[in-house]
Amino acid sequence: MCDASNSTLGSVLGQRDGVDQPVHVIAYASRTMDLAQQNYITTEKELLAFAFALDKFRSYLLGSKIVVFSDHAALRYLLKKPDAKLRLIRWMLLLQEFNIEIREKKGAENSVADHFS
Repeated sequence: MCDASNSTLGSVLGQRDGVDQPVHVIAYASRTMDLAQQNYITTEKELLAFAFALDKFRSYLLGSKIVVFSDHAALRYLLKKPDAKLRLIRWMLLLQEFNIEIREKKGAENSVADHFS
């Protein structure tokens, strides 16, 4: 799970024993954004949080199927956008290294990500 606020990024690496089982937290990661990143639109901040989480937890995630829960549905649209900015293309190249499935999880259901906001 990952989320972005106006000035910070946060993510949680978790694992489930089964489909309907609770998530067991493995690690947390967060950082503040620099001034330029704070001026990104919300969708770009969410993608930055996503890229940050994948980079931070790379050693755990390579070779595994990754399910990302996000409260921002525009991420899927942004990943398929043909005329993206260079920084978005750079992030998309990072994402291609992983076997990723993005699932939308509304803010009310995504209690861990809400703590980051």
